[in-house]
Amino acid sequence: MKFGIFDYIDAREGEVLPRTYDERIKLVQAAEDAGFYCYHLTEHHNTPLSMTPSPTVYLAALARETSRIRLSTLLFLLPLYHPLRLIEELLMLDNLSHGRLDIGVGRGISPPEFKCYGVEFTDNAEMFDEAFQVLHKGLTQKRLTHHGKRWNFDNVPIVMEPVQKPHPPYWYGLRGETGPVFAAKHGMNGVSIGPDFVVKKLLADYRAAWAKYAAERRAFGSANTAPLTGAMRTLFIADTDAAADRIARPAYQHWFDALCYLWREHNIPIGIAIPEDFDKAVASGAVVVGSPDTVRQRLVATARDAGFDYLVLMLAFGTLGHAAEMRSLDLFRREVMPALAEEKAAA
Repeated sequence: MKFGIFDYIDAREGEVLPRTYDERIKLVQAAEDAGFYCYHLTEHHNTPLSMTPSPTVYLAALARETSRIRLSTLLFLLPLYHPLRLIEELLMLDNLSHGRLDIGVGRGISPPEFKCYGVEFTDNAEMFDEAFQVLHKGLTQKRLTHHGKRWNFDNVPIVMEPVQKPHPPYWYGLRGETGPVFAAKHGMNGVSIGPDFVVKKLLADYRAAWAKYAAERRAFGSANTAPLTGAMRTLFIADTDAAADRIARPAYQHWFDALCYLWREHNIPIGIAIPEDFDKAVASGAVVVGSPDTVRQRLVATARDAGFDYLVLMLAFGTLGHAAEMRSLDLFRREVMPALAEEKAAA
């Protein structure tokens, strides 16, 4: 069993941004010390949901403040990038981190964010497919040639090369019917999100697709033979169930309001199947809150049922505050991680 962090870095009410950045780096350093495998940063724009709209900038800072934990996005919004510029930044990051970069990519789900950039959201799937083609070529070839609908490159020199060969690992969100298939065809590690029953189905679909599309994966050139099957969970642990509930409940609402900020401003339904009601979110399994005993029992049961081998935790959100987040991580490290590791070994 491996463990990772999933992070929005949403706005902290009444807190200056330099402090938020500094304290989040300390949290990542503590997770590295605890043996966490990877840190995954989201990408969102023009919303208090994300104070890191340029993930490469923040990951570059983390690369110099850490030494072992892998650094990743979940995910780069490829339709919003010029692919050549992103290729160059990713090559820099893999070298700055001495080969610790993982690359999560996606097409995006928020029409308001695309509108801010003047990009047609209805074109996002087509733009993503072409951008990913260009990205992969640029990370694996010395010269970039591509002729498509939106981008054209003729024999462009790629003068840097990645530390990791043939390229840094790819990640993809296992959403809907197409997510598991796309990830399997391209040798990508996969992360699922949502209620327990959704995670279980997505991971089963992903495993089935991985077995089915081996030929496509070989043709793509993937070197991944043992993909990570991940489940993302929002987590908070305190000494007692009551204390955890008292702190996490308002923090979750604050985070959810940031999540919905642009959707509400544009008066459109939110496109994410995450309950706004805290109790419903906990009941679904997407949010795990409580004492170490409660959290341990819940996560071990979910791991047995869904069979994930990678647990990605949103440890910092809303109004929790740095001290509470560090305490929660420490309790997880000492009283929950060993049980999950044993469960995976037994499985």
